[in-house]
Amino acid sequence: MTAVLPPLQIGRHTIESPVVLAPMAGITNRAFRRLCREYGDAGTGASGGTSLYVSEMITSRALVERTPESMRLIQHDPEENPRSIQLYGVDPATVRAAVRMLVTEDRADHIDLNFGCPVPKVTRKGGGAALPWKTELFRAIVSGAVQEASPYDVPVTIKMRKGIDTDHLTFLEAGRIAEGEGVAAVALHARTAAQAYSGQADWPAIRALKNVVTSIPVLGNGDIWSAEDALAMVEQTGCDGVVVGRGCLGRPWLFTDLAAAFAGTTARVRPTLGQVTDTMRRHTAYLAEFYDSELKACRDIRKHIAWYLKGFRAGQHVRHNLALVDSLDALDDLIGTLDLDQQWPGEPAEGQRGRAGSPRNVALPEGWLATRELTGAAAEAVAQAELSVSGG
Repeated sequence: MTAVLPPLQIGRHTIESPVVLAPMAGITNRAFRRLCREYGDAGTGASGGTSLYVSEMITSRALVERTPESMRLIQHDPEENPRSIQLYGVDPATVRAAVRMLVTEDRADHIDLNFGCPVPKVTRKGGGAALPWKTELFRAIVSGAVQEASPYDVPVTIKMRKGIDTDHLTFLEAGRIAEGEGVAAVALHARTAAQAYSGQADWPAIRALKNVVTSIPVLGNGDIWSAEDALAMVEQTGCDGVVVGRGCLGRPWLFTDLAAAFAGTTARVRPTLGQVTDTMRRHTAYLAEFYDSELKACRDIRKHIAWYLKGFRAGQHVRHNLALVDSLDALDDLIGTLDLDQQWPGEPAEGQRGRAGSPRNVALPEGWLATRELTGAAAEAVAQAELSVSGG
């Protein structure tokens, strides 16, 4: 299977490989983006700009208030180009102010707006995947962001879900509105908020969105666990590019595979355990630079270890101790106890990774679904909704 796609055009940015790293809270920090970028560049032999690597979600209120954590999360490596930041917000004025800060201070080359988060602490305030239900609020946030960013030639995109649940779908209307307000691309995670990450992504919904949104790129997201999945999504939906989230957890070389696949080759990375642990060690070193702390880096890498070792023989004792490492030396010592000559285990190391969760009722402000307009208790909830924390 092959899918020959032209480079992805996001405003003034030409993305040679039509692949986007999905923003993931606590994952897509500067260290992980660097790792993915290195592998993506390796897949094309190029340097920089081969794919688009988006920051984890930054809360607009926290950014405007310049909280230390938010200011740290928006930092980029000198080699990152374009510098991409995802913003979350429910108040048009606050989102405007956050975008204005990013563009006037030259902190971003691309801004993505989050309308897809299904986490209860976000949706119960009317944010994330819940927000497009309130049509005019959605329009005000999108148009305000575009108006602030356009004079600086910084493209704005959106990432969304199909809707709140199967009875309250919003993606087609939201896509039309976003296109009309001047966004540079729309990305659809083809699940509802009620699905979380469970079940199967509805790829036909991506095709339906592509049929409605015709003047800007439409990107597909959901159930891309391999380069072959990405090619299949493009073939089945006609989307202009893919957004990859959980599929790259513990497997940043997926970006090498994706770049190769969209370049029309069948070359794929099949690392030995030694090569995998080298990557895990490098990831930890990058985290140490990011946090300026070995201990914080080792605490962060713990959540990645099971993903890196998926399918390999490591033993419960080693896995347990790896999850307790507190220094690079301790990590090196434990890696040294593994059989590093193990070949790529194939199917046991492939497929789904990360938590899928289960279907659930979406937490929403009182009366949220009663009307598409922002009134009453729903309006009050939104007025109080700006979270002061980023990356969650």
